[in-house]
Amino acid sequence: MEVENGAELCFPQFPNTSCRKPLSPWPQTLFTYIVCYSISLTTVALNLLIVISISHFRQLHTPTNILLLSLAVSDFLVGLVLMLGEVLRQTSCWFLGDFVCFLYYYLTFIINTFSIGDIVLISVDRYVAICDPLHYNTRISMNRVKLSVCLCWLYSVSYSFLIVKYDLTQPGRYNSCFGECLLVIDYFTGLIDLVLSLIVPVILIVALYLRVFAVAVSQARAMRSDITAVTLQLSGTPKAKKSELKAARTLGVLVVVFLMCLCPYYHVSLADDSFINVSSASFFLLVCQFNSCLNPVVYALLYPWFRKAVKLIVTLQILQPGSCETNML
Repeated sequence: MEVENGAELCFPQFPNTSCRKPLSPWPQTLFTYIVCYSISLTTVALNLLIVISISHFRQLHTPTNILLLSLAVSDFLVGLVLMLGEVLRQTSCWFLGDFVCFLYYYLTFIINTFSIGDIVLISVDRYVAICDPLHYNTRISMNRVKLSVCLCWLYSVSYSFLIVKYDLTQPGRYNSCFGECLLVIDYFTGLIDLVLSLIVPVILIVALYLRVFAVAVSQARAMRSDITAVTLQLSGTPKAKKSELKAARTLGVLVVVFLMCLCPYYHVSLADDSFINVSSASFFLLVCQFNSCLNPVVYALLYPWFRKAVKLIVTLQILQPGSCETNML
């Protein structure tokens, strides 16, 4: 019996303080591994295609695409690090130590915070492009967008450290046994995180897109009415390009999908512990991370340049001299 009990422990050499290995039927465990690793691999591959596409083809070097590139980088890290870490944390013992556990949660907060901030930047970009198209090129320049992305990363690193800094002084203090990786955020800190990382950004995103779509609808009606179109031209009211309107719709879909994946996790993270267990919280965290796999699918369905870029990458035509000058639009 001692041998059998020792075999069930994560650290048999510490029988009194070691966690027990998660007990699941082998077919169920194998199925979980296959599904989760497949999603992770798909997320990494698709977002890597986006990174290569925007980085390689010069015609795609636009302010909006730079924001999409930064979002793809964060999604790539989600698939490469966070998804694999969550699967490891839930299906087996944690053998990487308390400090690596702290780094895992710290990186989780950094990437999630940056993704939300990048979505806000995308919303601001679309707002200026649709509502103030005459000043778009002066207000939204490449240098300003790159600086905004860098500041967003800096904010995410600093803000996330303030959320998890207390766990750095004593890593693993919430673990009940060896072989566990937990991070507990108190209710007050979680409430602040909810306000700063969800409520305020969502209100800002919704407000900007309501204005964007109101202007887009009015301009779409103007395009169908010759009288209204002439009136707008005579009054000097600037109209956004048709491509900008289409981009706004596409990125609107991206924002909606993002919020649908994000909101359930924040709801569960602040719910009463008596109703929500660790397994369900982890499930909603995986749902939140699954958004990183959906973003490239949205691009593939709605962006012709992405489909063309993927074809050129898969067929290795990007290795040809001068391929970066290919017409992608």
